[in-house]
Amino acid sequence: MRPRPPLRGRGIISGTGVIIVGLTATLLALIFPIFSYADRSGTGVNVLSDQTVATSYGPLSGLDRDFVTKVRLAGLWELPAGRQAEQKGTTPAVRTAGEHLVEGHTALDQQVRDVAGKLGLQLPDRPSDQQEQWLQTLNAAQGTDYDRDFVNIARLAHGKVFSLVAEVRATTRNSLVRSLADDANTTVLDHIRALEATGYVDWDALARDMASASTPPLIPSPAPPGPTADPAPAAPLTPAPSTTYTLPPAESSPPPQQ
Repeated sequence: MRPRPPLRGRGIISGTGVIIVGLTATLLALIFPIFSYADRSGTGVNVLSDQTVATSYGPLSGLDRDFVTKVRLAGLWELPAGRQAEQKGTTPAVRTAGEHLVEGHTALDQQVRDVAGKLGLQLPDRPSDQQEQWLQTLNAAQGTDYDRDFVNIARLAHGKVFSLVAEVRATTRNSLVRSLADDANTTVLDHIRALEATGYVDWDALARDMASASTPPLIPSPAPPGPTADPAPAAPLTPAPSTTYTLPPAESSPPPQQ
């Protein structure tokens, strides 16, 4: 019996099939991560866009709205605290730090009210319960005890908000919020430097507080924009006059009163 000639057509078909199978497997490998990411619990597209609404200035996320609210809250307690420090501070450095808080939050509060008005966001009109407690502590303190309380409370508060400002600046897609984060970053860093220049910062206590478990939000996450009433009409944003304060040399912490 003669041997059968090789089936060249079958070899071609078989090779083509291998190529098709390989291309199909590659396509599935590329598609699978997309579907697996979208279906993954807690990271789906719907979850990533949760509470984000469209505005004429770009998407506005829940984190953006929380940031705007906390900028307003910071001004509600730091403005009176700064004015008080200008009067009760026992050293030039403490009084200068108070001036920085007043100057920075006067401009920042005007800006946040303008931003909230354009985005249709409601702002708080009183400090949080925790901030009220801080103000009560400062009202009761006198002398160098007041200096220490003012500096360390304000330094801790600024340290905690500093990371929020950075996160919002890095992630926001809203142009108004991005500009507010830029100015808030400059203001917070200026206040941190002024407070540290007093010589009253308790670095060990600050490190312990910053390393402790994160505290719960000051207020519930604000709702998306809607027909809400701002506590006062939003004024058009105008550049604040530029004033530069020269920090005195850092002072060593005075000994506690006997």
